[in-house]
Amino acid sequence: MAADAEAIIALRGVTKVYGSGPTAFQALKGVDLDIARGDFVAVMGPSGSGKSTTMNILGCLDVPSDGSFRFKRVAVETLDRDQRALLRRRYLGFVFQGFNLLSRTTALENVELPLLYRGEDKRTRHRLGMAALEKVGLDKWWDHTPAELSGGQQQRVAIARAIVTNPDVLLADEPTGNLDSERSIEIMELLTTLNRESGITVLMVTHEGDMAAYARTVVHFKDGLVERIDANHAPGKPVEAAP
Repeated sequence: MAADAEAIIALRGVTKVYGSGPTAFQALKGVDLDIARGDFVAVMGPSGSGKSTTMNILGCLDVPSDGSFRFKRVAVETLDRDQRALLRRRYLGFVFQGFNLLSRTTALENVELPLLYRGEDKRTRHRLGMAALEKVGLDKWWDHTPAELSGGQQQRVAIARAIVTNPDVLLADEPTGNLDSERSIEIMELLTTLNRESGITVLMVTHEGDMAAYARTVVHFKDGLVERIDANHAPGKPVEAAP
């Protein structure tokens, strides 16, 4: 991560314990991590390393057991559930491996969902939804349902839904996990374009070294801690995949 860039996310000594007593499991053991505004970050690590727990905390879907989590200098650990939900709606976008599209609604209606939750009127939802679909190259497919779209197109709709609210941070959990190699490259090139042209900070969990190669920063997790950070990674340079 660039030393002179402002950190949009800062974790200090973050721990996460599930359960209590002799059955307690410590998923995170004191994570320190800065994410610079506008960076493209790949998060890697073997199963059980803590990367998914960290992403859940960054997405305000979970809270640390201890430590500090600051988002745009706000101490997120001090927010209540409603305040964290508001932060998610206003500043974060999510892309999942399984697309998570509503099967009986059109691409446009899927993309409009976050705007509906924000109380936007129909005209505004349509305008912003179509603009988001245009960014991912699917504006001409706006009236197609997921069943009428390929896997790559479905993931593009999911990305359009994630960016329709103009988030500061896009959290992508294995976004190419259900795609073939050609479609995976298309999605990674799309994420790269959104990062560079729209300035969206991208955090992506992946097990695939060739997908992590698109990032500018690669964070390696192991045993509940950040093992190392490869800053200023040259996009395209091979990344060793997690075992």
